[in-house]
Amino acid sequence: MPAPPSSPSGRAAPSSQRGLLTERIARQLEHEIRSGEIAAGVKLPSERELAEQFAASRNVVREALRRLEAQHLIEVAPGRGSFVSEQNAGQASSYDALYRAGRPTARHLIEARIPLEVEIVGLAVERATAADLDAMRRANEKLLRATDVVHKARADLDFHDAIAAASGNPVLRIMLSSIGGMMFEMMLRSNSDPSIGEPGVPHHPEIFEAIEARDVELARSRMREHLTLGLRTYGADLDVSLDVMARQHIETLMRQSRDTP
Repeated sequence: MPAPPSSPSGRAAPSSQRGLLTERIARQLEHEIRSGEIAAGVKLPSERELAEQFAASRNVVREALRRLEAQHLIEVAPGRGSFVSEQNAGQASSYDALYRAGRPTARHLIEARIPLEVEIVGLAVERATAADLDAMRRANEKLLRATDVVHKARADLDFHDAIAAASGNPVLRIMLSSIGGMMFEMMLRSNSDPSIGEPGVPHHPEIFEAIEARDVELARSRMREHLTLGLRTYGADLDVSLDVMARQHIETLMRQSRDTP
């Protein structure tokens, strides 16, 4: 594994950095496992060793390991440590891995999301139950309340997933979920950039209002407008590999957080 950046005087990361640091550690370990750099059956370094390597607290490392365990990439054996899981053919050729092999950009992801989510929201208008509407409302309120960029991105993803669930079509929901990792990377970028986040966030309540009003055409129009925003505001990042864009942006956010008194 590559050496991490030097620790700022060995102090624990401030709360504003913890989510970003967790994301960076989980992403790096996931990449090394999926690429085969860390082979199946290999025991990962201890939490203490990983904390030293990544200049992070053990709590941050523990959260990153929980993410990997939830993805079935590692198995945690109490008292023995964390081991890389055997990857069956289905896991090894997961859609996310296949997508990333093509080095997709933000433009590619936006172009894919437009037809998918415009159709999803149209069905959600027709089929959403009271419970579905409540799930959308809670995700939107969570996004508007969030102050940490990682929590904002997760709430953003939850809002779009709630709409997909309301479509009543499990195939469409799974299709959207299959690009969830890449969507999250874009949402980290969008929710920390005022030129994107501020004009973009109002679209969520507007989309929700159209769904609640059972107006199919308005909901489809607002979803399309929401998704195409990035084509106008991402600038040079639009045609950069998502992996590269996300890594660079996380590092930038961490530097800004360290420099903020």
